[in-house]
Amino acid sequence: MSRTIFTVHQLNDYVRILLARDPILKNVRVRGEVSNFKLHTSGHMYFSLKDEQARIQCVLFRQKRTGLGFLPRDGMQVIAAGAVSIYNRDGQYQLYVESLEQDGLGDLHLAFEELKKRLREEGLFDDRFKKNLPLFPKKVAVITSHTGAAVQDIIHVIRQRNAHVDILILPVAVQGQGAAEQIARAIDYANTRNDIDLLIIGRGGGSLEELWAFNEEEVARAVFRSELPVISAVGHETDFTIADFVADLRAATPSNAAELAVPVTSSILSVIDGLKNKLMNTINGYLMGKQHKLNLIQNHYAFQMPRLLIDQQSQYADQLSQRIANAMQSALQSREEQLARAASSLEAMSPLKVLHRGYAIVSPEGMRTSIRSIQQLAPSQRVTVLFHDGQAVCRVEELQHE
Repeated sequence: MSRTIFTVHQLNDYVRILLARDPILKNVRVRGEVSNFKLHTSGHMYFSLKDEQARIQCVLFRQKRTGLGFLPRDGMQVIAAGAVSIYNRDGQYQLYVESLEQDGLGDLHLAFEELKKRLREEGLFDDRFKKNLPLFPKKVAVITSHTGAAVQDIIHVIRQRNAHVDILILPVAVQGQGAAEQIARAIDYANTRNDIDLLIIGRGGGSLEELWAFNEEEVARAVFRSELPVISAVGHETDFTIADFVADLRAATPSNAAELAVPVTSSILSVIDGLKNKLMNTINGYLMGKQHKLNLIQNHYAFQMPRLLIDQQSQYADQLSQRIANAMQSALQSREEQLARAASSLEAMSPLKVLHRGYAIVSPEGMRTSIRSIQQLAPSQRVTVLFHDGQAVCRVEELQHE
């Protein structure tokens, strides 16, 4: 028998190590009823799970609450998943919960994820189909239960923000059998009217079963085919439904939907005043610019001394006329000199100039070709002799060759 003596802390720590090594206890799922639930100010949840025969202490730390779509309460049937270990200080073993779901809702979660996946693949969640909300809606239709707190919250917020916006309540069942059909039918009806600018659909918070009407495919299809922009406001900030993903905008709560739908009247007036001031400043700036330009024109010397401007232009015209005349005279003189030189060259090359020196040109009678050699003549041939002052027709009497 071992004689080892443990301290209490060592013994509890030893048991903790044994529990941590057990493969089943490292990841165990436990079904039971919640009791003694306490939400600590730290955000941690402490509660017990019990059945008819036993109970176990549980803790769900704040960082593990991400994605938890409900708040546990006493008497609720849940399935907790986590690891079994010992709390060293008290020597008490407990379940450290990693995830928590309501018992019996596994099929609903599965249906939710399957429909979400299918509609996403079809493109119903795509941003390209999202419509912009109207900046200043005149009438907002609210599709919800007429007896719930959500409709009162929406009316109160809209009236507080802008009392001039009309509100049309289209009452529907928001849970239970037939609720999805009523919601879809109300959306289609709203789209038949031409006096509605925006739709808000939703309800207050609840369990997954209570919100299920907004997870029905019938409602998702109606939201998608709506030509009016749709704000989905279902449950609390942590609640997400299929309608939220299809809608043009998701609001965290019904009150938040009213805030997103309707701008505050004072904000609108502030924007209008800002635009008015900007317009007036633009107009004043434009007029001042035009006035400055007009003053420059009025002070121009053309308006101050118009006769001087005319005289200056007349003087300039005279200068241009004289320049043209000089240019023409110079060009004409240059052409005359060129013509005289050409005439002198022609005169120097003229055969008549040679005839003045005592020469004559002989050509066969009746022809203009000159005879250059005695070989071209024959006795008794008639020839024409051209002198500088006339011509004579002669007959060749004799030829004498050198």
